[in-house]
Amino acid sequence: MWTLRAAVRRGACLSRVERGRSVLRAAPPPPCPQRALAVFGPDGPGSLQGRGGGGRGPRADGRRSRAGEVEDGAEDAEHEEEKLLRREPLLPAGTQRVCLVHPEVKWGPAKPQLTRAEWQVAEAKALVHTLDSWSVVETMVVPTKAPDRKLIFGKGTLEHLTEKIRALSEVTAVFLNVERMSTPTKKELEAAWGLQVFDRFTVVLHIFRCNARTKEAQLQVALAELPVLRSGLKDRIAPLDGHGGSSRYIMGSGESFMQLQQRLMREREMKILKALQRLRDKRQLLGRQRRRREFPVVSVVGYTNSGKTTLIKALTGDAAAQPRDQLFATLDITAHAGSLPSRMTVIYMDTIGFLSQLPHSLIESFSATLEDVAHSDLIVHVRDLSHPETELQKASVLSALRGLCLPAQLLDSMLEVHNKVDLVPGYRPSDQRALAVSALLGLGLEELKAQLEDAVLRATGRRVLTLRVRLAGPQLSWLHEEATVQDVHVIPEASVADVKVIISNSAYGKFQKLFPE
Repeated sequence: MWTLRAAVRRGACLSRVERGRSVLRAAPPPPCPQRALAVFGPDGPGSLQGRGGGGRGPRADGRRSRAGEVEDGAEDAEHEEEKLLRREPLLPAGTQRVCLVHPEVKWGPAKPQLTRAEWQVAEAKALVHTLDSWSVVETMVVPTKAPDRKLIFGKGTLEHLTEKIRALSEVTAVFLNVERMSTPTKKELEAAWGLQVFDRFTVVLHIFRCNARTKEAQLQVALAELPVLRSGLKDRIAPLDGHGGSSRYIMGSGESFMQLQQRLMREREMKILKALQRLRDKRQLLGRQRRRREFPVVSVVGYTNSGKTTLIKALTGDAAAQPRDQLFATLDITAHAGSLPSRMTVIYMDTIGFLSQLPHSLIESFSATLEDVAHSDLIVHVRDLSHPETELQKASVLSALRGLCLPAQLLDSMLEVHNKVDLVPGYRPSDQRALAVSALLGLGLEELKAQLEDAVLRATGRRVLTLRVRLAGPQLSWLHEEATVQDVHVIPEASVADVKVIISNSAYGKFQKLFPE
């Protein structure tokens, strides 16, 4: 799948350089409250890349100013990040006609719970159809006792399966619906079937790469790809060196060809981690600025394609939220400002969707992005009630959230939203705390906004107060700036006004200090 070419010269690369797909451009900033979205920097919500403000050029005496040196450092870092994103394609380009093979465990401890083979096959087909010019032309559900054995199937089953696959002349590749194949398994199955064989990890990783828009998401995908590169390193090097990559040393360096590639891979991993740390530092800085401004943050999570982005667009009217009927359409955390019934501004964070059997290394690679969930004031869990596996999807999401070590209070206060109820006529949630909505048709949104407001007020410790201020003083304008003004009742004969506000404890403390009378 990859061709590794070692170059015995300065700047030896790990693999042949080839730019991947073009990065999708971010949508223009939405017509939301500018003060709320300004805390995400000049690149807009969801974007953590880009350089800081313009640095100065060389000084008149020829020496570099400190600002100029900082800018040069930023340019060097950005150039290094661009180099790290140049990678070989994970899957073959062009039209692919796929045979989907699903190993079904019918009994024993390995049998999946809360699901059925046809639902697993449907999700696997959706993964394949997410890829451009890929289609499933044949589906085979094959029984197996131990899917973790080397060749997954028993000897007789494998022989019968091989005959069927080799008879399919129109098929160009096989998608084996298992989480991960070992390199020996992949090699032997490809030799038996005469076709390239891909597992769930490789397909999901390729979808992630295609949908990663920001530099942070692209770097996280590059980090997740490293185990794939490492696992097949020996097999890819052996044809180049003729001795399995371990016996030939390079120009008296005391380093074999294999050792050279392993070292280059470790160096690549360190560079990716450093680049991610730079972006993480910037994310934390923006997070501190956002918390100083005290805008409540609501993280919207859910299974992939459950309607998270559609719900955010319905709640905010934000044109930048572009829902797509596609798995993993959102890989980058994006921020969207909206107003609740009290006119209080909140920030909705659109997050990456979850998937059952999502490889653990992918979740680890995206841990930096998912840190935003831990710093939110409220989590909204969006579920697709029309999906036959909605309970399994809920379990997968909750398991992934618990794996992020989120605060117990944040998990306990999570609001569950049952979406797409227009596809389930007469549906009523069995859980009284859950809300039934249709984000597409706008059903139940007013009730949801009211519930969101109550939950946000509880989570952030905000209070509803009526404050008397003088009309001639600066108090009223200050309250408009630092709190949510709900109502102003003017008393002209006293030159004062009673102002009903939603205000945080810290802002109220500031108000009392600034205006003690």
